Amino acid sequence: MNKKPYVIAFANQKGGVGKTTSAINIASCIAESGYKVLMLDCDPQGNTTSGLGINKKGIKHTMYEVLVDGASPEQCIVETKFQNLSLVPSTINLAGAEFDLISEDRKNRKICDFADKLDGKFEYIIIDCPPSLGILTVNALSAASGVIIPMQCEYYALEGLSQLMISIKKVKERYNPSLCITGILITMFNGRLNLSSQVLAEIKKYYCDKLFSTTIPRNVTLSEAPGFGEPINYHDKYSKGCAAYKAVAEEVISRTLG
Repeated sequence: MNKKPYVIAFANQKGGVGKTTSAINIASCIAESGYKVLMLDCDPQGNTTSGLGINKKGIKHTMYEVLVDGASPEQCIVETKFQNLSLVPSTINLAGAEFDLISEDRKNRKICDFADKLDGKFEYIIIDCPPSLGILTVNALSAASGVIIPMQCEYYALEGLSQLMISIKKVKERYNPSLCITGILITMFNGRLNLSSQVLAEIKKYYCDKLFSTTIPRNVTLSEAPGFGEPINYHDKYSKGCAAYKAVAEEVISRTLG
């Protein structure tokens, strides 16, 4: 029997926290380490798709077809130009999936069904979730082995984190008893700001065992890379942002397969 991949959902109900950037760069750094990685772009904005240099025009099979039509891996997996990294892309059509799935009996198990068809081809599946807790995110969490929560050190961060933890707990109780928190990732961190340091200290007080030991700094090249359709380890492998994401990727591998 083929070994099942380790499925990681990147989730946060708040947008603009570096969720997609973190999903792309951690997936790419894990893939560069020699693991076969499949990304699922479950956000209708399709930023993961464009961030990996995939042209959305002319794509016939996307996450929409996976969720609504039960498309097979052979139909919808796209090889990227990056080592060991594949993708099921997304377009704005995915926004209609929540409505189309509303009356389906197994509407929250569609990604689980898709993952079962992969026949051990991948060691990791990385899912970029939309910034909301609808059917798309519940699908991802139902299929996930673990969740990575990217978040900024800002005023409302702890409140949002506690709300997300409640949502994850509900999915765990109803659909996926084995779901766990892989880690909390601090993004866009500026240690020179008192507020950032204060919020980080507060997060450590409650979630010390969940925090990744590396924080992601504010970094110009991290902001530039998506415009070139490249993960940071290809766009600027000598940048501080790349060093940080490589360190987090190593920690992810250690926490999941170690």
